[in-house]
Amino acid sequence: MIHHVLFWLNNPGSKADRDRLIAGLNTLRAIEVVQQLHIGVPASSEKRDVVDNSYDVSELMFFASVEDQKRYQDHPLHLQFVKDCAHLWRKVVVYDAISP
Repeated sequence: MIHHVLFWLNNPGSKADRDRLIAGLNTLRAIEVVQQLHIGVPASSEKRDVVDNSYDVSELMFFASVEDQKRYQDHPLHLQFVKDCAHLWRKVVVYDAISP
């Protein structure tokens, strides 16, 4: 299962806030059901109508199953991340996908 989360910061120009969010996301690596975690920021790619680079930080996670992703959602480290970092973002969009 793929879990892709896009974050828009309350203070989009704040490098300090972006770095705090990235540091918080990195704590999620310790959750045993997270197989892979990739954290990124918008690339300076070609401007096209289909490219949305309005977000500030991206988190891409891989899980073995939907059940593992649910365990991640309920894990104390994830709950602590939300508690510690939710004040940093104004919007979050999640895309979850599984292989057909």
